[in-house]
Amino acid sequence: MKAFKGTFRKKNGEIREMLFAHLRDLPDSFLDAKIVGSGFEKTYPEGMELVWDIEEDNFRIFNWNTQTGPVEQVKIDSNYYN
Repeated sequence: MKAFKGTFRKKNGEIREMLFAHLRDLPDSFLDAKIVGSGFEKTYPEGMELVWDIEEDNFRIFNWNTQTGPVEQVKIDSNYYN
């Protein structure tokens, strides 16, 4: 399964390195098990993307507007999503 490693500056000025997957790359069954709520999709400001943080095992926002350095694609074990 493909994932990405990138760094950005958080709103409070801290640098955050994140290993994440785009939601579009995640299996539907994985997302269905993780998503709870009313079913309405929240919109985010331009440059902010809801992603799955692999290390935190939760949804997080990646801020493309404050990205520092390249975002690299990495491979992770596909069993993670099963």
